[in-house]
Amino acid sequence: MDNKTLMGTAGGTFLSIVPNLSSDDIAKTIILATVGAVVSYTISLLLKSLNKKHKK
Repeated sequence: MDNKTLMGTAGGTFLSIVPNLSSDDIAKTIILATVGAVVSYTISLLLKSLNKKHKK
């Protein structure tokens, strides 16, 4: 698949999705992504801390 076909497919997909999104969906997605990132970061810090204590 060449670059023009790939970009055309991606652009067409994006433009077909945009009219179906409501502002509530976008806000919900942003909130869930933020919560997911914070939880992931917190868990990784916790596991790193537990790993250091376990090695001692």
